[in-house]
Amino acid sequence: MFSHPSRLKPRRPRLVRVLGSTLGLVSASAAMTLTLFTAAPAQAALIATGACNEAGLSEPFQQWGDHNSYELLPGGDFEGSPSGWTLSGGAQRVAGSEPYGATGSVGAYSLALPTGASATSPFTCVNASYPSFRFFARNDGLASTVLVQLVYKTVLGSLVAPIGAVALSGEWQPTLPMLTGSIVGGVLSGGTGEVALRFTALTGSSRIDDVYIDPHMR
Repeated sequence: MFSHPSRLKPRRPRLVRVLGSTLGLVSASAAMTLTLFTAAPAQAALIATGACNEAGLSEPFQQWGDHNSYELLPGGDFEGSPSGWTLSGGAQRVAGSEPYGATGSVGAYSLALPTGASATSPFTCVNASYPSFRFFARNDGLASTVLVQLVYKTVLGSLVAPIGAVALSGEWQPTLPMLTGSIVGGVLSGGTGEVALRFTALTGSSRIDDVYIDPHMR
């Protein structure tokens, strides 16, 4: 049984490391942005910057110095049935949650990913105002890593882009912000895109919890 966040001993905040590089995605976004801003006004309008839904916002990463507003990905706290998620390889909802109460209270469940297992979230809308996402993770064994990918809906079908591999520790920690590539995805989809997040356990068994997207830029 987990302690309430207020009873946790103060500790120096730590972050889950992100391995690899997202420079390719950054470069693609920058190139696409430059093209749009030097093109005709009608093309520039493809960059949408307003909220694309009415989801509630919160600041779940305040204690780690991140005061941006995020929305919880559909089913991203795993407190209910993960029916909207696509699970394979033994991925399943299990007892035990991140202990910080990022959603407002400490939950009771998280998502377990045995080695080789994969979980894909439901699609959610993003545009240029939705540049990144974060989540909580921990390992269930030594040397655990999770591959994170984006799955975009486009007029040509699904586009899968690898973001990086997250190296986990034995304690629940938030990841660093990871890019959604929302400018590129939004343009490919006509201004506002639909994206899903895919998590695959590369090595070791892992847990993820409270997946947040959309820090509205301040």
